[in-house]
Amino acid sequence: MEDKSALLNQLRIDRESEPPRSPKWPLWLAGAAGVLIIAGLAWFWSRPKGIPVHVAVAQPVSADNAAAPASILDASGYVVARRQATVASKITGKMVELDIEEGDHVKEGQVIARLDGTNLRAALDAARAQLDYAKSGLAETEVNLKNAKRDYDRQTSLLAGHFVSQSAVDNAQTSMDALAAQLATQRTNVEVAQRNIDVAQRNLDDTVVRAPFAGVVTVKAAQPGEIVSPISAGGGFTRTGIGTIVDMESLEIQVDVNENFINRVQPDQKVTAKLNAYPDWQIPGHVIAVIPTADRSKGTVTVRIALDQKDPRILPEMGVRVAFLDGTPGAGGAGSRIGGAAALPPAAVQSSGAAGVVFVIHNSTVERRAVKLGAADGERVVVLAGVTPGERAAVGDFTRLKDGAEIRIEP
Repeated sequence: MEDKSALLNQLRIDRESEPPRSPKWPLWLAGAAGVLIIAGLAWFWSRPKGIPVHVAVAQPVSADNAAAPASILDASGYVVARRQATVASKITGKMVELDIEEGDHVKEGQVIARLDGTNLRAALDAARAQLDYAKSGLAETEVNLKNAKRDYDRQTSLLAGHFVSQSAVDNAQTSMDALAAQLATQRTNVEVAQRNIDVAQRNLDDTVVRAPFAGVVTVKAAQPGEIVSPISAGGGFTRTGIGTIVDMESLEIQVDVNENFINRVQPDQKVTAKLNAYPDWQIPGHVIAVIPTADRSKGTVTVRIALDQKDPRILPEMGVRVAFLDGTPGAGGAGSRIGGAAALPPAAVQSSGAAGVVFVIHNSTVERRAVKLGAADGERVVVLAGVTPGERAAVGDFTRLKDGAEIRIEP
């Protein structure tokens, strides 16, 4: 038995003596990292390269639009509104409703405020009652007059038969004439009562304040609960205006020109204006009129200038610089083309006064060019030199563009 046990022990597998197995998760982790690296490299090499830009093609321009006329005189002034009004009520009363705020657009006849009309409505009712009373008196007098006329006719017939004396007929005549005069007076009273109703109705209608014309509210001068009046009263506690409305279509420029140079200004003369708030924006305009009087203290003459381009950015009382242009026609003639002059959208040009920078596209790169600028408006900028018609300019982030930069053209 012991020999068999020994033989069986020799056949037993010793598990504790086997070497430990290594884990497989590092291999899986290394494989996943390799796949991510390969995918990243593939994306890096296949991604779109270059700075994204859009393309603007330079267009040819005619001679009368390319070269900006020379400025013969510069002057400063302000944008003013020829049509503006501080709206006030026609009567004195307490304001109970205000329907405007600064910046609101109003239409002609739109209700902007209401005053308390309780007392005026009571006065209207009293005037109507007075009219009814006058009409009642008129009707009574008409009846009495008819009766007096019948009595007069009766007395007259009796006088013909010698049944009454002449004095009785005269008394009947007097009574009839007195009632006729009274009837005329009462008809006048009825007319007066009707006019009192019209006045009371007009006063009640005046409690509703309406906009005199279409425009924009620039000032709100009163609040509900305050007393408003067309005249100054109450020691400064009464508002004389409700709000100010400006007709933005009537905006123009007024500049003061030194009287020594006023001979350079003519009616309908072309000008370019630059707002102090937007110094790179040239606004075309023309001279409306030269005010025929001079300011003795300043030695200047006021000139009115019309804006040929309307824009919401132009606001009343803005400071503006005006350049009066020489009206001498260009040498090229109207409609002729100037070699090398081209027009580009403002987004394709970095402008700085009469000079600027344009990035011209060559295949997948750009070339930085200094250009000379001419006339400009809100839709295009004329390039006098540096870019020829047909060349392509880049429109994009100018902070990233530089000479020789690689680009990517996007539709």
